[in-house]
Amino acid sequence: MSRKKGLRGKTASSSSPSKDSPAGKSTGKTVRGSPGIVQMNGVVHPSRPPISNSSEFYDISFKVMLVGDSGVGKTCLLVRFKDGAFLAGSFISTVGIDFRNKVMNIDGVKVKLQIWDTAGQERFRSVTHAYYRDAHALLLLYDVTNKSSFDNIQSWLTEIHEYAQQDVVLMLLGNKADSAHDRVVKREDGERLAKEFGVPFMETSARSGLNVELAFTAVAKELKHRSTKDPSEKFKLQEYVSKEVKVAGCCRS
Repeated sequence: MSRKKGLRGKTASSSSPSKDSPAGKSTGKTVRGSPGIVQMNGVVHPSRPPISNSSEFYDISFKVMLVGDSGVGKTCLLVRFKDGAFLAGSFISTVGIDFRNKVMNIDGVKVKLQIWDTAGQERFRSVTHAYYRDAHALLLLYDVTNKSSFDNIQSWLTEIHEYAQQDVVLMLLGNKADSAHDRVVKREDGERLAKEFGVPFMETSARSGLNVELAFTAVAKELKHRSTKDPSEKFKLQEYVSKEVKVAGCCRS
């Protein structure tokens, strides 16, 4: 799913929507006199820092969506990844769409992830549908302490196949893995489901930080690999995730 079509040094129209707004879409057109950003098909190649809540330079940018039932911990996962903190206290549902940015150094390349936190409630589905087609990657979450959130994965996958890009990067996450006493979905069940649909899988915990960084790093590596199309670089997402999850498991034991 390579989207690296722009060349640095060209410019984009200053009248087009901001790339840091979830509603912003790139046109791929350039206008003389606007300093230093090339936007092509959703991938941004800037020559200066973007105007956003992240002041870091970046080389390429991708949109990642967090999807799944309400209450599975999407917002907590995002806050843990972005700020390294856990949102303790009362549960408050996301209304509509929220997003945050983070720039990662992936093999020497500055990769900016614009991460969309979506509402899981049924009444907001029509809103989130509109954002699927612009997403480069989807992290599909269920709650290991909530069987219905796991059972609903099938309907989420159906929705994804209907609205998302055909080659979107997809990963299944079993969240709240720290809640051992309340667990009702076994790790093996998640692994079996992921294998059935041919997607990478790992369990995560926003509370402890388990595999949170790994999940986003894996997605960023895959997107960067697709974008650069370097024949000397061989990267397979499934293999990377399996290897790193095993390493993390050994470190915890």
